[in-house]
Amino acid sequence: MKVLHVYAGNLFGGIETLLVTLAKEQSLCSQMQPHFALCFEGRLAKELRNLGARVHLLGKVRISRPWTVWRARKLLQQLLKQERFDLVIGHSCWPQAIFGSVVRANNLPLVFWCHDVPNGEHPLERWAKLVPPDLVIANSRYTQAAIPKLYSTYSETLYLPVASPNIDNHASNRHAVRAELNTPEDAIVIIQASRLERWKGQSMGSNAIL
Repeated sequence: MKVLHVYAGNLFGGIETLLVTLAKEQSLCSQMQPHFALCFEGRLAKELRNLGARVHLLGKVRISRPWTVWRARKLLQQLLKQERFDLVIGHSCWPQAIFGSVVRANNLPLVFWCHDVPNGEHPLERWAKLVPPDLVIANSRYTQAAIPKLYSTYSETLYLPVASPNIDNHASNRHAVRAELNTPEDAIVIIQASRLERWKGQSMGSNAIL
């Protein structure tokens, strides 16, 4: 199965880490061939290429410049005809809004991978609503609960895969890190793996713990 993952590619965070992980761990699902269509060159495109992944550039897109949207859609149309993908996955509302109609016009299954909690009112979300997907993947049950604000499509929760690091001497590394942070061995340590921003929900997690 040839799967095309569509994304912007101009930043690097959680979604980009997911895409790199899918390319890095491709051998775990050899029957699935991931390809990546990006609008921007950058760290994501470079890391994917270094892993031997197929990266297709659609060109820089600015919604404020409609001709860049039309040009990228045309390039995606050509790519879909050329490669004959079995499935297309749009990561977040931005690619869903811009490219979803092209996928639909080619009668290909369209999956929307939701990485953030939608409210259904943002202009980009309203645009994305115009192209309902065949399936929605949510990165958490909290995100999944908000999907009806966008679509009535069937949804599933799929937690993002994280590759296990190759670390030897776990005990000694643990002791070294605790000593560096002046943390007693019997102290409880909670790791928050995200940016310290209000919309990430750290305050909700803290209240739940307390």
